[in-house]
Amino acid sequence: MAAFGSFALLIALALAAYNLFAGVIALRLIATGQSARISPERLADTARRAGIAGFVAVTAAAFALVWSVFNNDFSITYIMEHSNRALPAPYKFAALWSGQEGSLLLWAWLLGAYGFVLRLLHKTDVKLYAYAGTILAGVQLFFLSVVNFAAPPFSLLKGALPDDGNGLNPLLQYPEMVIHPPMLYLGYVGFTIPFAFALGALMMRYPGEKWIRITRGWTMVTWLFLTMGIFLGMHWAYAVLGWGGYWGWDPVENASFMPWLTGTAFLHSVMMQERKGMMKSWNVWLIFSTFILSILGTLLTRGGLVSSVHAFAQSSIGDWFVAFLVIVLAVCIFTYILQRSHLKSEQRLESLVSRESSFLFNNLVLLAACFVILWGTLFPILSEYVQGTKVTVGPPFYNRVAIPIGLFLLFLTGVGPLLPWRSTSLRAIRRNFVVPSIALWATVIVCLAVGARPWKDGVFDTGNFYALVAFGLSAGVFTAILSEFLRGAGVIARQTRRNLFSAMYLLTRRNTRRYGGYIIHIGVVIVVVGLAGAAFNRSQESELGLNSTMAIGPYTLKCVGFTQDSNLNYDSEYALLDIYQNGKKQFQMTPEKRVYLASQQPQTMVAIHSVLSWDLYVVYEGTNPDTGQPIIKAFLNPLVSWIWAGVVFMVIGTFVALVPSLVPATASLRVPASLGAPTEPALRGGD
Repeated sequence: MAAFGSFALLIALALAAYNLFAGVIALRLIATGQSARISPERLADTARRAGIAGFVAVTAAAFALVWSVFNNDFSITYIMEHSNRALPAPYKFAALWSGQEGSLLLWAWLLGAYGFVLRLLHKTDVKLYAYAGTILAGVQLFFLSVVNFAAPPFSLLKGALPDDGNGLNPLLQYPEMVIHPPMLYLGYVGFTIPFAFALGALMMRYPGEKWIRITRGWTMVTWLFLTMGIFLGMHWAYAVLGWGGYWGWDPVENASFMPWLTGTAFLHSVMMQERKGMMKSWNVWLIFSTFILSILGTLLTRGGLVSSVHAFAQSSIGDWFVAFLVIVLAVCIFTYILQRSHLKSEQRLESLVSRESSFLFNNLVLLAACFVILWGTLFPILSEYVQGTKVTVGPPFYNRVAIPIGLFLLFLTGVGPLLPWRSTSLRAIRRNFVVPSIALWATVIVCLAVGARPWKDGVFDTGNFYALVAFGLSAGVFTAILSEFLRGAGVIARQTRRNLFSAMYLLTRRNTRRYGGYIIHIGVVIVVVGLAGAAFNRSQESELGLNSTMAIGPYTLKCVGFTQDSNLNYDSEYALLDIYQNGKKQFQMTPEKRVYLASQQPQTMVAIHSVLSWDLYVVYEGTNPDTGQPIIKAFLNPLVSWIWAGVVFMVIGTFVALVPSLVPATASLRVPASLGAPTEPALRGGD
């Protein structure tokens, strides 16, 4: 299978090269009107077919690697390093992306899959799709060159064939690792599609609004995959690493977050271009930056430039990615300079108090957050290059800067829906902000009453203060969004005599993009509430002998046993803990510590009990060598389940926004606009 896989990758490389060069020649002939022995259209079609065939070849290579893993072919170095005979089947499949070579092959396969779909849809707009397909072939050529020459996944092991492999990294032997990396890669790789369309449209001076409409679905699906990948990674870190948290501003976490920020900014600002013909250059560079940051994240993860639990070992492929980034940036800058006259805005910003300005400020805040994270991530690399000493940047830096930025962004999320396009009056602003403001201050008062105060032990605490602000803002934003739903649904209910819930459903279906976006914003609000709860985390650590107890919050943990177990894959130690609340036993928890036999690496298996108010999070930290008794650390983490619930709303909102609206933008049904402005279609597809 190794020879078959290597041959398939070489075929895929040759097809990608033909796709690129034949596509470039065909587009050049079409642009200049030159004659040739073969028609440019025919040449472009052969390039498109080569791209489709390339996907088949990469699929064959990926299948060969997975087949070899399941058949324990330890003659292949990659499989020997990342699998073993006792590895459960789901994790054998996950071995495809558990190492550097396999993950790059997965990247190439996903890129081929995206390209396959794109090329099947080429009849929508043949020339634009030809440009996008050719640019996509250039990116594919790079990744296939890497997996053929720099990081080949089918390299054969030198020397005697081992009886068993080293096994999969214990940190990856968790159910979510079967889906988290593919989701993340689907996001990373997927941004290549809008990038290819944006660059191709700029090269051919294609109308900006048209290419944005074509790529809107691509971008939203990609953004959704990246969102799910990031939050699955957060849940993995929370459930596996055993430190009680879910986001540590790790460099690789940051690498996934940065393109999410710029991608989010792009999805907001394209509305300005579609509706007003504004921010054309801005939007082009947002999608260029998103793609570049995706590649930079891959470089950080695989080049060994940063220290991270998520990163791969030091590797020479970093030079390949640096060269590719330079080429991409040079092409983007050259094309932009050449075609910048095509990107002039058709209108100007008329008022700072308008929906246009809220989009602009939203973009600026997202980019400010991205810059802060980029600076903090790259600072250790830059400091080592300049001073010869690596100076690390920890969570306090990010929290000090990113949290205020995030709170301001949350504020804008609530303000935007209350502002009409163009401009508004001060009287209308006061009227529309009354209810959200009441909700904000009422929430602050309730939080103070129940003990969520901006000080700890009599001293002002920044974390508690920010949490209080987040709770208040979240209530105000949620109220503002809900008022938008109720306002429109109320008009529909009166005009159609439906009940309010039916009217709200009809309202959403008639402008899925707008109200799907509002559902996403509700999800963001819920996530922020969950994140704010971290300010009130508590922890307790104790050595628990048989029948010993430990109290944390409303719970009492009683150790009723500790034992050992083993199977073909790992040995384990775990404690049996009865959990009491108000003197009554409620449930049992079994935190565990494993040592995997193939790698002899330890792994913590956290026990978590979640309710709406908090998580009881229990870690088995090992045994005291003197007494042989288990050491237990327990955390009480408020509102963590709100984070995962918020993600569900974000996913639902994205699906709603992707569904076509029931009526065209010129719908006859009209509702009052926000802030008492003249009436407008409630359900415009462009909002």
